[in-house]
Amino acid sequence: MWELSSEWRAVGFTLLLLLAVAAQAVARAPGRYTPDWKSLDSRPLPRWFDEAKFGVFVHWGVFSVPAWGSEWFWWHWQGERLPAYERFMKENYPPGFSYADFGPQFTARFFQPDQWAELFQAAGAKYVVLTTKHHEGFTNWPSPVSWNWNSKDVGPHRDLVGELGAAVRKRNIRYGLYHSLLEWFHPLYLLDKKNGFKTQHFVSAKTMPELYDLVNSYKPDLIWSDGEWECPDTYWNSTAFLAWLYNDSPVKDQVVVNDRWGQNCSCHHGGYYNCQDKYTPQSLPDHKWEMCTSIDRSSWGYRRDMTMSTIASENEIIEELVQTVSLGGNYLLNVGPTKDGLIVPIFQERLLAVGKWLQINGEAIYASQPWRVQSEKNTTVVWYTTKDFAVYATFLYWPENGIINLKSPETTSATKITMLGMEEYLTWTQDPQEGVLINLPPLPPTALPVEFAWTLKLTGVK
Repeated sequence: MWELSSEWRAVGFTLLLLLAVAAQAVARAPGRYTPDWKSLDSRPLPRWFDEAKFGVFVHWGVFSVPAWGSEWFWWHWQGERLPAYERFMKENYPPGFSYADFGPQFTARFFQPDQWAELFQAAGAKYVVLTTKHHEGFTNWPSPVSWNWNSKDVGPHRDLVGELGAAVRKRNIRYGLYHSLLEWFHPLYLLDKKNGFKTQHFVSAKTMPELYDLVNSYKPDLIWSDGEWECPDTYWNSTAFLAWLYNDSPVKDQVVVNDRWGQNCSCHHGGYYNCQDKYTPQSLPDHKWEMCTSIDRSSWGYRRDMTMSTIASENEIIEELVQTVSLGGNYLLNVGPTKDGLIVPIFQERLLAVGKWLQINGEAIYASQPWRVQSEKNTTVVWYTTKDFAVYATFLYWPENGIINLKSPETTSATKITMLGMEEYLTWTQDPQEGVLINLPPLPPTALPVEFAWTLKLTGVK
């Protein structure tokens, strides 16, 4: 009887083993996502988003030309006809001046995408989200279904989405695209609204072609959807789009989306949850979330009438970042560039302050997880995170006696405590009532690693 040699038997066994492993992989592979929320909501969130923690939002468009009031200028002026906006137009522009006449003045003359990307990198941002189209309908890329109302045909005569994407990706920063589903004054949208949203002329001709074009052309890591509130997701065809995005798109494995895909979707369906602008939960949510907020507390777009009273301070921003990450969220901080493409110095200063703080304390932020206790309020406010068996306690105010007490960590014989930005171990004692009493470095404020929100690293604690 003919027998296989030992070498061939080994080859055969290896092939059988490989086939078995492949069969197991196929058996484990998830099926295709179907266009319904039960299926779509079961998709695991790509890990990069939770690890990123901090991103920069950019609101930029034709609204940056009047640069007054807010990025909702057109709606306040001609949708609501607010007297202040009508008066502003009467005093500053000739009779008959239309919103479309602002388009050619959106020049982006001084827009240098590499300078922006360097600023965002220095700020410590791990992702950047650019407005591709706000509710005004003007697109910052050559949309094939936005003729003569896009940045290639009018104004800059440039592909702003493509240029910034290339610049941030050179620096290994993830790239997200904000996109408004609705357009306030588009004739087809107004027709669908008149029909009680029983027709979908606008969705078929405008919204969906643009979303598919953005994904195929720029391969975004994130889609930040907005403008959903007037209609159900069935009008927008949201679930069909997301099923394609997760199953067949060129970014199906790494793309992340938010929760604004139709009425009643916010805080319930989609990828991570925004819930509402400037959402701040008071306890640890059971779903990944993001807080989006703006350095200018009164607007997302640039305003010429901005005053220092509406600008968030460095300490306020860092406190929000620390609280958000401790509660499992990401922090997305917005700037509004000018019509020329400049990010004004006050916005640059705030972003660079965050970056300076993260250079010292980023270890407690990036890729961290919420700890079993999120916060304590004693003589100071403390927020906790954890990573790689270490517990991080960021305290916002320096105690007058130079001693901070942490009630939640349980020390062991192996406990060691340091302050990020300093090498020496800190001395501490365990008090039955007060918890861990830690002696902070007896240094003048100028010698401390940061000016606000200092982080203690605790190892060997429970």
